[in-house]
Amino acid sequence: MSILLEVKNLTKHFPVRKGVFSRVSGPVHAVDNVSFQIAEGETLGLVGESGCGKSTTGKTILRLVDATSGTIEWRGRRIDALSAAEMRPYRRELQAVFQDPYSSLNPRMRAADIVAEPIRNFDSAGEREIRERVAALFEKVGLRTDQMVKYPYEFSGGQRQRLGIARALAPNPRLIVCDEPVSALDVSVQAQVINLLMNLQDELGLSYLFVAHDLGVVEHISHRVAVMYLGRIVELTDKRSLFADPQHPYTEALLSAVPVPDPRAKRKRIILSGDVPSPVNPPPGCRFHTRCPYAFGRCRTEEPLMKEVRPAHFVACHLRDAST
Repeated sequence: MSILLEVKNLTKHFPVRKGVFSRVSGPVHAVDNVSFQIAEGETLGLVGESGCGKSTTGKTILRLVDATSGTIEWRGRRIDALSAAEMRPYRRELQAVFQDPYSSLNPRMRAADIVAEPIRNFDSAGEREIRERVAALFEKVGLRTDQMVKYPYEFSGGQRQRLGIARALAPNPRLIVCDEPVSALDVSVQAQVINLLMNLQDELGLSYLFVAHDLGVVEHISHRVAVMYLGRIVELTDKRSLFADPQHPYTEALLSAVPVPDPRAKRKRIILSGDVPSPVNPPPGCRFHTRCPYAFGRCRTEEPLMKEVRPAHFVACHLRDAST
């Protein structure tokens, strides 16, 4: 499989402003030195606690916010420094499905116009062809064509998210950033939307960056999983290896909280002490050491580097360092 997207040392800091004159007092370390690849037809799950930088990573890749440093390569070409005009051809290949299916839709536009807008922006098709393509997209995502004249408020939550997916599909993208696309939906509707995304991937050869905090959903849809903590990726591997044998203490703690369907199965619950440190002033060394039950002296002073501890299994943890 060829690589569609490659992110190298991606960093995004937001300034903290205080006082009457809004002087910058320091940065929020939202994303720090994040690196990963996404291949054609692949889904990379990005998981972690709220506020760890998952959504900011997705927005930076989409160029909705500009990176502080690092590189973003699309099919081998850097796009992180392109101007708005230079970025335009790449916009149609990089689309997004957002968390809230209502606030991400224009309440004053009819459903057909919402889906048609990207087609009008990127294609020179006539109105008849646009209408036919919109109708086909409605059917593809499980909506009726007679719903094209409705407004967003007339749809249910699951239907609105299907509408958002149809809008993302309209310009024929290659990669879709799914930012918590099912977290606002009922559990039964979540399964329908996840299955829809998987079917579309098989049919159209799409790639996804799937941002979520629900590990059950991530296990179902992802091929590989990256675990983030306080702006950094601490573990990256295929989903089978991650769920069967996690190598980072933070991943172990996350997985221990996942409900087990079999009531006879017993899983040791790992309770982390303390709160997540502030991204304004992250701790030195390993950022997880303030909550890690296995932390030792080196963890408090030396930042662990991402290393391959097994084939295609990368971890940033001193416990897995052969030289320790």
